[in-house]
Amino acid sequence: MGDISATVETYWATAQARDWRAFGATLADDVRYELPQTRERVVGRDGVVRFNAEYMGEWSLEVERVVADSTQAVSWVRFTVDEEETQGISFFTSAPDGRIQTITDFWPAPYEPPLEREQMAERF
Repeated sequence: MGDISATVETYWATAQARDWRAFGATLADDVRYELPQTRERVVGRDGVVRFNAEYMGEWSLEVERVVADSTQAVSWVRFTVDEEETQGISFFTSAPDGRIQTITDFWPAPYEPPLEREQMAERF
């Protein structure tokens, strides 16, 4: 069994480098990738690699944090597409051989807080 934290770090680093062969090597053959907000699912290594390799626009990402135990990990990334930044949270589980078995991505949209909360929190 591999280190899921290191595998997730490699997943993101190889995506950023556009090294699709190395990216694919982090994935189990029957990996399942889901995006609940858009209700999309991609099954299989080749499909997940293609989905990422053909992502539209000029993009880059920076990993803020990866937290993991022995079989699952969560990452927080900053993702910029055509100069627009967003943040993503991804949940990963590992296959028995340490490659990534499942990925669930959440890409929340930023929004302005309600005026009623301005006295309760500092903006950053």
